[in-house]
Amino acid sequence: MKTGRRGLNLLLAGTLLAGVLAGCSSTEKETGSKAGAAADNVNKEGFPVVKKPLTLSMMGPDVGIQNWDKMPLFEEMEKLTGIHMTFQNAPKDAFETKKSLVFVSGNYPDIFYAAGLTPAEQMNYGEQGILVPLEDLIDKYAPNVKKILDENPDIRKSITAPDGHIYALPVIEFNQPWYRNPLWYNGEFLKALGVNKLPETTEELYAYLKRVKNEDPNKNGKPDEIPLSSASPGNSLRDIRTWLLGAFGIYEEEIYVDDNEKVHYTPIEAGYKEYLAYLNRLWNDNLLDHESFSQTSEQREAKARNDQLGLFSSWTAFQMMGEEPNTDDPMFSPVKSDSVDKPAIAKNKGINTGAFAISNTNPSPEASIRWIDYSYSVEGATLFNKGPEGILWKYTDKATFKKEYLPVPGGGDREEYRGKITPNYGIPAPTINLKEIDNGLLGDVDAWIANETKTKLLDRGARIPFPVLFLTPDEQAEVTAMTSDLNTYVRQMEAKFVTGAEPMTGWDGYVGTIKKMGGERMAEIYQTAYDRWKSN
Repeated sequence: MKTGRRGLNLLLAGTLLAGVLAGCSSTEKETGSKAGAAADNVNKEGFPVVKKPLTLSMMGPDVGIQNWDKMPLFEEMEKLTGIHMTFQNAPKDAFETKKSLVFVSGNYPDIFYAAGLTPAEQMNYGEQGILVPLEDLIDKYAPNVKKILDENPDIRKSITAPDGHIYALPVIEFNQPWYRNPLWYNGEFLKALGVNKLPETTEELYAYLKRVKNEDPNKNGKPDEIPLSSASPGNSLRDIRTWLLGAFGIYEEEIYVDDNEKVHYTPIEAGYKEYLAYLNRLWNDNLLDHESFSQTSEQREAKARNDQLGLFSSWTAFQMMGEEPNTDDPMFSPVKSDSVDKPAIAKNKGINTGAFAISNTNPSPEASIRWIDYSYSVEGATLFNKGPEGILWKYTDKATFKKEYLPVPGGGDREEYRGKITPNYGIPAPTINLKEIDNGLLGDVDAWIANETKTKLLDRGARIPFPVLFLTPDEQAEVTAMTSDLNTYVRQMEAKFVTGAEPMTGWDGYVGTIKKMGGERMAEIYQTAYDRWKSN
């Protein structure tokens, strides 16, 4: 019998679903769990969390180097709380697919951990009753989360759905202000060219990049220097776009709100046109790497390690260059064009929503919220971030949370080993990032990076471009319908304008197409959502 494409798809879907159902079948709960599933089994404060042992199931993304079943973090949490976790994980790359299938299956884990639940997913599954509303549980059983939300009303607004419920807890990043990895100057090039003051305007930046191109700052006698390089295939110049858009008064590449609380759709703004014209000028003069639209991060890194790059984006410059930590390469100081009084500097939004949720099959939401609430305290956040004390670190002064690192057991990379003792490694784990967590663990280079960030970004007015917020179901459906085609067209045209495949004289036609595709409507929808968020 010949199987059609539709039949094959159904067969594959059925096979996948069967696997998920098998993986997510209810685990046998301990007798104490069954008898004490009600709230009276839960201690409202202190440890243990439960009076009788409780077993809960958890689903999260696995980065591939971990064994959550024997992980020291979960073993330590079981000692503290009396709650044993079983796991229904999926590889990080396949997690979104498994998550979708689990929601379809009707057999849910008790807890979704680091699940990256989008606002649309939270509303959809919350309104269906699959996800448990958390706001009353927070008030009664999660003092750390409640304190954070009471002291930061914008966070409460950002995680509250239009129906008034909180369906998921966020990742809170108070200690990471970068909106995107910074740009870094090659310090050796600055020294070779005798530059003592970093560029402050787009014209000064152009002049510096020109010198990098023409004056052989790597001193190898070859014209192989690349003044500015990007690497983000599929999203074109994303790694440098934010910092260069700011020179023309624009905070973000898609949607941002200005200082007068007006929402803008960036790709049709006059400042975006100026940005494109500037990049086209750099391209024409061979100051922007002509492989920027196609090369991988690894290919760009090879150029950095060959001492060819003058300005580039990275978590740190020394990592990109394959060097030991140092302070030789200064962070980019945002420049301004003639059309603005000061550069627009984007700051990290501070939260990622959808990190922790409880399903309606969970036998004890009260115990579950108490379990995760610990990760939003200084002590708990340290445990979840660094693993249990005595493995990679120890306190030298517990009263001030000061610590020191211990040798990595068996040697090797500390960060990779950390990924084996805690799940909070490479995934959006529900916790809070506080400065106390790293007290005593940061060296001189870390302090220097923090100071560069403060003086060049934070002290100069860096702010969040647009808050995290919910759209209504109708708004979300409309935005979803427009987003893919708009983003594809915008990125294609960005590449064409920058490389000159489309002359800037085609701008008006481009804007007309964007408007027909819904660009102005995007701004209207987000303006309505922003006004609703602001007044909430």
